[in-house]
Order: sequence, then C-alpha cells, then structure tokens
Amino acid sequence: FLSPPQAMYSTNRGTVGGFFLAGRSMVWWPIGASLFASNIGSGHFVGIAGTAAAGGIAIGGYEWNALIFVVVLGWLFVPIYIKAGVVTMPEYLKKRFGGKRIQVYLSVLSLILYIFTKISADIFSGAVFIQLAIGLNLYLAIIILLAITALYTITGGLAAVIYTDTLQTFIMVVGSFILMGFAFSEVGGYDAFMRRYMEAIPSNISYENTTINKECYTPRKDSFHIFRDAVTGDLPWPGLVFGLSILALWYWCTDQVIVQRCLSGKNMSHVKAGCIMCGYLKLLPMFIIVMPGMISRILYTDVVACVVPEVCQQYCGTAVGCTNVAYPKMVVELMPNGLRGLMLSVMLASLMSSLTSIFNSASTLFTMDIYTKIRSRPSEKELMLAGRAFMVLLIGISIAWVPVVQSAQSGQLFDYIQSVTSYLGPPIAAVFLLAVFCKRVNEQGAFWGLMVGLLTGLSRMIAEFAYGTGNCVTPSNCPFIICGIHYLYFAMILFGVSAIVILAVSFMTKPIPDVHLYRLCWSLRNSKEERIDLDADEEQDKADEKDEESVNEESKEEPGCFKKAYNWFCGLDQQKGPKLSKEEEEALKKKLTDTSEKPLWRNVVNINGIILLAVAVFCHAFFA
Repeated sequence: FLSPPQAMYSTNRGTVGGFFLAGRSMVWWPIGASLFASNIGSGHFVGIAGTAAAGGIAIGGYEWNALIFVVVLGWLFVPIYIKAGVVTMPEYLKKRFGGKRIQVYLSVLSLILYIFTKISADIFSGAVFIQLAIGLNLYLAIIILLAITALYTITGGLAAVIYTDTLQTFIMVVGSFILMGFAFSEVGGYDAFMRRYMEAIPSNISYENTTINKECYTPRKDSFHIFRDAVTGDLPWPGLVFGLSILALWYWCTDQVIVQRCLSGKNMSHVKAGCIMCGYLKLLPMFIIVMPGMISRILYTDVVACVVPEVCQQYCGTAVGCTNVAYPKMVVELMPNGLRGLMLSVMLASLMSSLTSIFNSASTLFTMDIYTKIRSRPSEKELMLAGRAFMVLLIGISIAWVPVVQSAQSGQLFDYIQSVTSYLGPPIAAVFLLAVFCKRVNEQGAFWGLMVGLLTGLSRMIAEFAYGTGNCVTPSNCPFIICGIHYLYFAMILFGVSAIVILAVSFMTKPIPDVHLYRLCWSLRNSKEERIDLDADEEQDKADEKDEESVNEESKEEPGCFKKAYNWFCGLDQQKGPKLSKEEEEALKKKLTDTSEKPLWRNVVNINGIILLAVAVFCHAFFA
C-alpha cells in the first residue's frame, strides 16, 4: 500500500493525464477496491443501516442491483469511452454530439448533484458519528475533517485517491465484519434475529392524549423480503427491478466518479477484473450494514425506533425519527475500546475516501468542461491551479449546506439521497444509453430530451421540498398527483419521457454522418477509419496555441527556492519533457485508446463476469 506522501511522490501528478487519470497505469485490484470505496461512504453506513432499521432488508436490493451494472459498465460502456479517448463524461457527449450546450449543461448538473446528494450527505453522516462518539461540536468536527481531506486531494491527484481508497476499503470491511460478529452474538444468532426484529416495538407510543397509529412503530410484515407489493410496498418490486436499474445505469455507467476509476486501468482486462472485484465486494453490505442496522433496532429499540416527536428530539435532536443513529450507536455501545477507535477511524476514513474522490472528480469536471469555456487558452499549470481553487470553493458551499441536510433529513438519509437522484438522474441515463447504442440520435434530440427531463424532474423535486415529505406520525399534505407516485416509479416515467423526446426530435432532424461517429457508438466500435471529430477545428486551434505557448515558455527564467517548494507541493514542478514528435504523439494516443485484450485473460474475465451475474440472480431469488 502506498501512503499518500508516497503517492504524491511517485505518480506524474503535474500533467492533466497524471493528476486526473493516474496515467492509465492502474492494475485490477486497486480499481476494484477504489470503485467500492468511492461508492460506499459513511453515508451508506448511516443511511442504509437507518432505512434497514425502519423497514427491513429490501434496501439491500439497492446494493445487489450494482452486481449487474458493474458488468454492464466494464463490458459495454468503458470500451466505448476508451476508444473515444475521453477524460470526462461530458467530453464524451461533446465528441458524440458536437456543440457546447450539452457538455456545459451536464457538467453543471453533475456539480449540483454532487453538492446536494453526495457531499452534504456524506459530511452530515460523518458528523453524526463524531457527535455520538466524541461529543465534539458538529461544525468543528466537519472543519477538521474537511481540512485533512482537502489537503491530500489538492496535493495528490487521482493516484493518491485510488491508493488511499484501497487501504480504507480493507479497514472498513474488516471493521464492519467484526461489528457484525458482535451484533449477531449479542442477539443470539440468525433465527433469534429474525424473531426478535419483528418484536422490536418502542415502549413510548403516545403523547398529549394522542395514541400513534400502530403502523408507525411495528416492523413491517414483509421486513425479510426484497420484493414487496407493487402498490402498498415501501420499495415496490417493479420499482426495485426497473426504476432502480435506471438509477444504477446513471450511477455506475455514466457517473464521473465511477467511470474515472475505470479509465485509469492498464488495459481492458484489468478494467473488467476491477469491475468484477467491485461486484463481489458489493455482496457484503447486506450482511455488514443492512442486518446490523436491523439488529440495532432490536438492541436499542426505544432510541432507534422512537416515534414520539419530543422523545426523538431528546435522543438524537431530530423530531421525525432517529433511525440515522442505528449504526453509529452500535459502534459506540457494542465495540470494545480498542476496536471502537478502529471502527470510528474507519468511518472517518470512508467519509474521507468518498469526499476525496468526489472533490477530485468535481474539480476535473470544472477544469476540463467549464473553465476551458471561460478561458480560451489556459496553460497546463493554470488548469491545475483552477482545479485546486475550485475544490476550496466546493468545500465552502458544502459546509454551508449541512444545516439544510440536518433539518431536511426526514428521518432517513438514504431516502433523501435516492429521491433527489430519481428526479435528476434518469434523463442523463437515457441520453448516454441512446448515445452509445443508437447512432441515429443527434444533438438536437439529446439536448431537448435533457431539457424536458430536467423540467419534469425539478417540478416534482421542488414541490416535494416545498410541501415537506412528512412522516408516518405527521403525513405531508402534498397532493397525491405530485408526491403520491413512488420515486422509483417516477424515475421510470421520467426515463421513458426523456427517451421518447430524444428519439422523436432526432428522427425529425438531420442525422450525424458516420464519419463523425467512428468508435463513438456500439455499432461502429470496431471501425478502423479515421474519425473527424465534430469539434475538430476547435481542437486544431488549441494545438496551434499550445505550440506558440511552449515556444514562449522556453525563454522564462529559473524560479526561486520558495516557489520551487510550493510547485513541488502542488505537483506543478514538472520538468519540461522533450517535445513529442507527431509519430510519438500518435503512438501515445494509440496506447491511451487501446482496448485489445490477450485471449486467455479475456476468457478468464468473461467467465467470471457470467459467474457474477449468476450470483446476482441467486441472491435476489434467495431473499425475494
């Protein structure tokens, strides 16, 4: 394992390819571990365990859905992205459709999603832990956390992030296994767990002469089923099968944080093996997060399952319910001293690993997709500084948003994250799916599909936040037509509407000639012809400017000692390499866009992929 200082020292952080893609040199196991670690943050531990404490194992279906989509990612999407030779997802859309508006729209929307769902939820859940464990002031805890995280992301780039992820995943999984052991032994084994969960009813169920409805505090009859009634279920089965697949397609196959990990792989076999490893790791959360969350309800029924608003306020400072403390409470109460420290450091490590990967990806998006629109000819150095300055800004916004998450989490953090995703993610999933698999789709279609989807999703999201989501004790008075449709069903409708608009507008307007699409969509993935990029003339201008710039830079004087130290710390002190000739540039480009595999390893990963899919089907069927 490389420590962050070593990672800072060893990879070429001073080039855009080195800082953002780890120089395409990663082998399979750090890719797999890093995919898993950037996916599972402390938000998962707090949010999933909380939802499980409230509603049983169905939330584990969220994790298992990923087993299928990591295979889709490694076998269908990544080869296209690599052949296209792109660093960010909006950049792929720009090559595929041309024009600037889709790329800018997508970058801005991704950044909004990062702030509203990922960063703020992660920071909030990390703070819940620190508060329960140490009793530090919430904001003090947050600021210390972010300072450490920002320090090594800003100085290290992607390789540092991938190596620290790998180490933290290892600690996280081991720590949660130990806690799972303690939890099951405390409860008395699996059969006792199933029996006692159904009996976990809080003692305090009435206040000010109103008795709370029985449904609000008794565990659900279908607590131990993944697939639940299509109308009355809290996670209806068609939503879990189809709606969730749309969100998984958006998250696993088109999200910058995830895809960036795969693009850094040494070759295609390593990428696929990394995806398979991540898939097997994703089997674990059901046993190390979901079930312990349910056990927490058995052991601390009055706290975790509280329903009376005053009582909840007293226990965890939130009137709508305390399910969010399910996992942290077990860590603090069940673990022996040394292990408790280990477990808390794991939680903070997981929080930091998610945050570092998000900060790194967010600054990539900002630098490559938004900043280059504002400044027409930035030098490599200026891009690196812009990315780092933007990270500092992101951290500021995130801290400001924490009180909103604190008050807006209507008891269940994970539901908040998933519902916001359902309102904004499906149009993007539709655009990427059609961009890769339907070459007839063009820029106008994609753009109007995204716009219609955005307006539909925002209208539902704003309405829901305006009326409040309410809870079992005090239901929200939002009209059924707006909020009554389950968010997973809404995701399906939104995906359908966006796809129809994209196809309709595309078929009414001119198609894109094949010469612009070689190796950008599935049907033309193996073509050998030269592709003329839709933005080719722009790229040519940029290349000419770069030449002028390098001539100008050669005549500069030597920097002083202090400046040298600062440059080294931020990875800016790259010695100017010899300028590459045209042939060398072609060769380098060929290496970066190569997707060939050795037949032996190709067969090995393919067989493993099939086994993984079979495991996914078996797990769903067993707990269905």
